Amino acid sequence: MSQEDSSIKPDKTIDMNGLLCPEPVFRTKQTIKEMNIDEILEVFADDPVAEEDIKSWINKSENELLSFNKDDKLLKFLIRKVK
Repeated sequence: MSQEDSSIKPDKTIDMNGLLCPEPVFRTKQTIKEMNIDEILEVFADDPVAEEDIKSWINKSENELLSFNKDDKLLKFLIRKVK
């Protein structure tokens, strides 16, 4: 997994800046559920708890974290829907 891969083009983006736990992980789950297999979701969040919550959910859900970038307080995830 690379830290940042600008060659990856997401199929969908959700911006959850300003939303606090559990909203970022809840909305990430909901959005991925509506997507097709192999589509890529780009997620932006600024809640520090979202980093661990979303990474933990990705592991449990068996989806794939393609990249994660943390710039100051801004978190960016690229997630591929696997199943």
